[in-house]
Amino acid sequence: MDHFPIFLRVEGRRIVLSGGGEAALAKLRLLMKTAGHITVFSADPDPEIAAWAENGKLRLVRRAMAPGDTLCAALFYAADEDDAEDARTAAIARADGALVNVVDNLEDSQFITPAIVDRDPVTIAIGTEGAAPVLARAIKADLEERLPVALGPLARIGKTFRKAAEALPFGRARRDFWRDYYFNAGPSAITGGETAVQGALDELLTDHLARKARPGHVHFVGGGPGDPDLLTMKARRLLDEADVVIYDRLISAPILELARREAVMIDVGKEAFGPSTPQETINDLIVEHAQKGAQVVRLKSGDATVFGRLDEEIDALDAQQIAWSIVPGITSASAAVAEIGQSLTKRGRNSSVRFLTGHDMKGFADHDWATLARPGEVAAIYMGKKSARFIQGRLIMHGADRHTPVTVIENASRPEQRILDTTLDALPTALAAAEMSGPALTFYGLAPRDAVPAQTDNPYSTPIQAQEAL
Repeated sequence: MDHFPIFLRVEGRRIVLSGGGEAALAKLRLLMKTAGHITVFSADPDPEIAAWAENGKLRLVRRAMAPGDTLCAALFYAADEDDAEDARTAAIARADGALVNVVDNLEDSQFITPAIVDRDPVTIAIGTEGAAPVLARAIKADLEERLPVALGPLARIGKTFRKAAEALPFGRARRDFWRDYYFNAGPSAITGGETAVQGALDELLTDHLARKARPGHVHFVGGGPGDPDLLTMKARRLLDEADVVIYDRLISAPILELARREAVMIDVGKEAFGPSTPQETINDLIVEHAQKGAQVVRLKSGDATVFGRLDEEIDALDAQQIAWSIVPGITSASAAVAEIGQSLTKRGRNSSVRFLTGHDMKGFADHDWATLARPGEVAAIYMGKKSARFIQGRLIMHGADRHTPVTVIENASRPEQRILDTTLDALPTALAAAEMSGPALTFYGLAPRDAVPAQTDNPYSTPIQAQEAL
């Protein structure tokens, strides 16, 4: 992030612009929405700028800018549409201590003006570090359609009520009140005008003051394979409302970014055959925060019900009579098989599929190898990288065809995804050569469909051929 987004107070402060053409007009239309004092320097201003000056919307000085003209200015815009003149005026403004923006010149600008969605006092700024202004405008247009015009008046009325709302305890009680206002009571009352909204606020505050604090609750949320676009809407909402988020090692950074900024974030990562947070410690943390009344999101990678030791954590909550719920997520097998363009079951090939783990708490996990070794069987093997040689040996021992296709998908659905296409015979050697370090899912009995890399929705997916790995 080269440009840190902030909202600068410009009320009553000077904003200076040099220029009088189209670039100046575009900036001034936005700047005149502020409460700043705008001064424009231009020897030949556009008639519209002159009209604004006549109407008292800005101060127009009909000459080129000179040293000292930007003293005490908060912001300066060089909009002369001439590189030499822009450089001259920008140098003056820097010497006078103003923050400088040179229109259409990212390199020489100290700040950039984002695309803005204006629902005053609600303002949404959209920036692309100057790399894609067309994209920023497209996002702005999309948000303009989604946000109701009434949002601005609701926010202005709500602002006057903030002092009264301080009667509610700080934290979740106030958040619940304001959420109720903006998404329920406020929109329902706005058609009756400001008086109706004020009355709704008074009634709502009385109602919330009489409410008992919500008891602690734990939501077991499936975080999916890593792509935040694969989260359920309910998972996103709970992350936004959570007081505490207790998350696994495999939860991706973009998903953690969706949590409320004030939420307590607790990493309880586990690594197979490596450093791990003891399960008893995780249980204790979940219980401790829920008993304090927190809304806890226990965020598990994939689906919480698949190889996630969910029952142990539920048992710990039940022992303390703490309420809980489960929010399903997309398990890694579903995401990974989509990336290779295959289905987990197919008529004439297999009518069932097995979800297996490569190791359990006692070491490498044993399974019904004889059944799995039969032709046409398909299995999705979780945590199978380090047990690849063990799995290979057991299957071949029970008569599996050494040429059975095996596909390993590392970091399924993530930008760093890689796909290894190999066979049972070559599996351990191919895995070692590929040097996979991320979470991986192994499909026994499935190969990538032809031309999948060109068809996949993940432009970052990297195929690894077994013969290259050997």
